Amino acid sequence: MSSGIGSHISRQFEDELEDIRNKVMAMGGLIEKQLQQAINCLLISDSALAEDVIKTDTAVNKMELDIDEECTQILARRQPTASDLRLVITVIKTINDLERIGDEAKRIARMALELMDKDVGKARLQAIKHLGEHVKTVLHHILDAFARMDTTEAYQIYRQDKQVDLEYESTLRQTITFMMEDPRSIPWALNIIWIARALERIGDRATNISEYIIFFVKGKDVRHTGVEGIEETIKDDL
Repeated sequence: MSSGIGSHISRQFEDELEDIRNKVMAMGGLIEKQLQQAINCLLISDSALAEDVIKTDTAVNKMELDIDEECTQILARRQPTASDLRLVITVIKTINDLERIGDEAKRIARMALELMDKDVGKARLQAIKHLGEHVKTVLHHILDAFARMDTTEAYQIYRQDKQVDLEYESTLRQTITFMMEDPRSIPWALNIIWIARALERIGDRATNISEYIIFFVKGKDVRHTGVEGIEETIKDDL
């Protein structure tokens, strides 16, 4: 009888761990949609879509709080060790970064609303469109890496952050050129800069999540170790 109870408790614990992972994926899916809508509302000047993005932030915040509370309960009741503990820590850190990504998507929507009454022109949004598509792809792949706890894909996302930074810097240079050539462009150009900054930060958050995945799988904190440190940590997976 004692053995049966132990087995039942173990299965229940596994179910709890699987539940928080599934909830992270649901939260990630919502944020992925939020980011896509934020980019779309900017490109097509859709104010209703922008308002939807802003409203979605409430649901994202609630999901973060719910998952965080569930993780707290697991820590208190189960006192997990080894990989189970690393999973809970990874989830807590990941949902914090996902919530911040949601905040950046909301910021993009708000900036898009401000741009809708300004004569920007689609041609001037091409750099932002390209950066936005890149960051959206990065977010999709890091969520996929989290679902499979794939260190190789996490590493690839980590390496892509440099390219995101280069695109961000290119967008800044282009926008500053607009401002220098025509001071009347300054009001909308500043909004473009803030949007580009929000997208660059989303790339940074995805990079953070890649480090958490490697921490969970390998049991080593690779923050601040750089590409070389990560390559050494996951060399058997490459």
